[in-house]
Amino acid sequence: MKHILFFILFFTAVTVSAQTEFGTKFKPIPAPKFSAKKKTQVPKVKDPAAETADIPSIKTPNVFDNTTITPKSQFQIGQEKSKFSMSTENDFANPGDQYVAKMEKDVDKALRDAGLREGRGTLVKKNISLGNFKTKSEYFIVKFRDFGAIDGDLVKVTSNDAVIADQILLDASFKQVKINLAEGFNKLDFEALNIGSLGGNTAEIQVYDDKGTLITNDYWDNLAAGFKASIVVTKE
Repeated sequence: MKHILFFILFFTAVTVSAQTEFGTKFKPIPAPKFSAKKKTQVPKVKDPAAETADIPSIKTPNVFDNTTITPKSQFQIGQEKSKFSMSTENDFANPGDQYVAKMEKDVDKALRDAGLREGRGTLVKKNISLGNFKTKSEYFIVKFRDFGAIDGDLVKVTSNDAVIADQILLDASFKQVKINLAEGFNKLDFEALNIGSLGGNTAEIQVYDDKGTLITNDYWDNLAAGFKASIVVTKE
């Protein structure tokens, strides 16, 4: 019994002594100090969808809007045809109107070149003959009109130097005079008293016998004032 008690006391004394020695010699290990260095940045992972964000989206083409496949018609109701025109045209206008002015100009030129309209330039400064005829008629009916623009042309009519009409104003409709024929030679003169405001004296002339038969249908063009167009008639 004494031995057991001694052992317990000895063990207890050794334990306390060891703890005391360990407690005086033990030094705690200080916690490591970390410097305030810049943290290494984690590389960013690119979003695959972001790489295509700037690429325009592909749109399925509409064949009805593609003018290379189905050209759009410019002739829609009420749509202005030309933005460069001084006047507004729409599809209700006659498409042939644009050619009218040119056609009129071409016709006017053709008439002038054919001697059927005034303003051709040089005046005819000489007497001209409209033909020689033989007849048994007692008289002639002579009709005159201005075949060109109505610009005030005046004509004097004589037969063998006798005045039949001292002044006839030519217009668009025919004016007529009756000329009695002498036996044998008759010279009928039609004198241009002036030139019109648009050019020389121009006239169309029709001559009928006493039975209404047309003897001649002729004209003079750009005749200068003071000159004559004449017909010679022999009465048999």
